[in-house]
Amino acid sequence: MGNMNTLCEALVLTLAMGAVILFCRGFPFLFFSRGEKEDGENKAASSRREAVFRFVEKTVPPVAMTVLAFNALGGAFRDNPRDGLLLLAASVFTVLVHLWKRNSLISIFGGTALYMVLERVLS
Repeated sequence: MGNMNTLCEALVLTLAMGAVILFCRGFPFLFFSRGEKEDGENKAASSRREAVFRFVEKTVPPVAMTVLAFNALGGAFRDNPRDGLLLLAASVFTVLVHLWKRNSLISIFGGTALYMVLERVLS
């Protein structure tokens, strides 16, 4: 009976997580859909709304990535300062390659490869 309980709990939790993920993925499409404009909406309000959306589209991804990067670096330094330094070196390399080549794949793969080499050589 104990296994059935855990199986049911796992099923309920999986369905709940699936519903949350579906909602998180679908909500922006519902909220930001560009349906027909209402008759009462004037051009100035529409222009302001579009300006806000352009601002959000431009600023949110870099801010989110910066927060995630600092969180990862902070955790690495807390857990093991040597690993934190390796991660910092690879991160700086990633940023420099990205500024040079302007290609996300090259910079991410290059930074990952450098981290793996440093980890292997300095371990």
